[in-house]
Formats: sequence, structure tokens, C-alpha cells
Amino acid sequence: MSIAKNVENVQVRVNEACDRSNRSVHGVTIIAVTKNVDTETAEALLNEGLTHLGENRNEPFLTKHAAIGEKASWHFIGSLQTRKVKQIINKIDYLHSLDRMSLAEEIEKRAEHVVKCFVQVKTSSEESKQGLEATEVVNFVRNLIHLEKVEVVGLMTMAPYTEDEEEIRTCFRQLKNLQEELQRLELPHVPCTELSMGMSNDFEIAVEEGATFIRLGTILVEE
Repeated sequence: MSIAKNVENVQVRVNEACDRSNRSVHGVTIIAVTKNVDTETAEALLNEGLTHLGENRNEPFLTKHAAIGEKASWHFIGSLQTRKVKQIINKIDYLHSLDRMSLAEEIEKRAEHVVKCFVQVKTSSEESKQGLEATEVVNFVRNLIHLEKVEVVGLMTMAPYTEDEEEIRTCFRQLKNLQEELQRLELPHVPCTELSMGMSNDFEIAVEEGATFIRLGTILVEE
């Protein structure tokens, strides 16, 4: 199947999920995750209207950014080492993996613009999942108040890879509830209007539970 057909099928499924949850399709942005494909494929996705591209490692990101540049909105979705911040922070539009104060402080030091950040939250009991515990998030974002270059636009999580739909929904609902808690605090640097959740295997559930950004890779490029 072609990339064009894959994109069309995904958009249909997003539309249907929005209909089921009484949401506007305009409230959901697809991030084409290009970590496992070459620059040519990333450009093909861009040409199909997916202008938000996501990478999780420095070198592949820098390679694609050099070729594509400002034609895309760039999302760094992987764990970011503090010592690597200076290489990428001024080339991205969104960071989906803010999870510690040392990273926030390095962003403050290196960024030339306000960086839109998602705080990564661990909503699953899986050991492999990273992020802050939900109980840690409020204090964490309060402690960011002195940083001018870090804006918490939302929260990010990864649900477990399982066929148990209710387990997946529980993770996404926890993130939504936490988002609403943060919004009630009305902190100036924490608008928290966005939710980054949902991947190729569970994006429809994520949309139904309030995702505003979904991170799709395999489903867009599989043949």
C-alpha cells in the first residue's frame, strides 16, 4: 500500500474516532514519526500534508532537519540527554519528553526562543515506560515558574502495548484528568492545552479520550 493510501486511511479513522467522541477533527494533529525511515520517506509524508514530523534520536533528526528544514514543524519525542540539548533545541518546535529539572534548566540556558514542552508522565506500570509519576507532576511544573524559555503546553504518555482496551483507556484518562487539574491551577507558564498520546496501535482510543497530538509511525509507511 502506498504512503498516500496509508495517510488517507488514517485520516478516515481519525475522523470516525472524532465523530464517536463528538470532537472536531481540527482538534487532532497527526505527528508523522519518521525515526525508522529515510529522509525521502519523510519528505513523501510531508507531501501528503503531514507537516508535523517527529524524531526520537539526535543524529537522524539533524539529518532530516538539514534536508527539510522549516517546511515541517519538528517534534522531538524521545528521551533527550542534557548534554545534547544544545544540538537540537533551537531546531525543534515541540519537545515531548520533559521529565526532569536538569533538562528544563539546560533548555533555559540554551534556547533562543520559548520551547513548547510536553511533560512526560508515566501512566502505565510497565517498567520500560519513562516519565514522571502522576503524583509528581504538579510540584514539578510549579518549580518551572522561574524559567522563561520553558512553556508546558501539555502532557505526554505512552500506554502499554496490549489488547486490553480498558487498560489503555485508563492510562489516557489519567492523563486527561491530570491535564484538567493543571489547567485549574492557572499557572502562567503552564497552559497545558494539549495531550500527546496515541500511537499506531491505539490512536483511535487516544482520540476518543482527548488526544490533540497523536504520534504515528509504522501505520503511515507500511506497505
